[in-house]
Amino acid sequence: VQLQASGGGLVQAGGSLRLSCAASGNILNTHRMGWYRQAPGKERQLVAIVRNGGIIDYSEFAKGRFTMSGDLSKNTVWLQMDSLKPEDTAVYSCRAVVRLRGSSGDEYLYWGQGTQVTVSS
Repeated sequence: VQLQASGGGLVQAGGSLRLSCAASGNILNTHRMGWYRQAPGKERQLVAIVRNGGIIDYSEFAKGRFTMSGDLSKNTVWLQMDSLKPEDTAVYSCRAVVRLRGSSGDEYLYWGQGTQVTVSS
């Protein structure tokens, strides 16, 4: 299973970016996909996550500025980030929890490679 994230870049404060993440491979179904970020010297933190049934949860800092959407049946999620702030600068990574074809029903967790988001003041 591979996760391919894209859409990062350099943007001025107040600007917007849209990240995308697609999972591929021997996936039977995807239970949830999430966006995480890690700034230099800081721990990785959840940004937003979409679960089966379309339930989306956001971390407090993301509420009102970030919008996550996704289609778990297609193993694809997006993260629209508006009103970006310099403190949003981080590597953004997507994570998927999936069931694999031919597996016993166990869940498996996979990470994408991350995409850099830099917000200048």
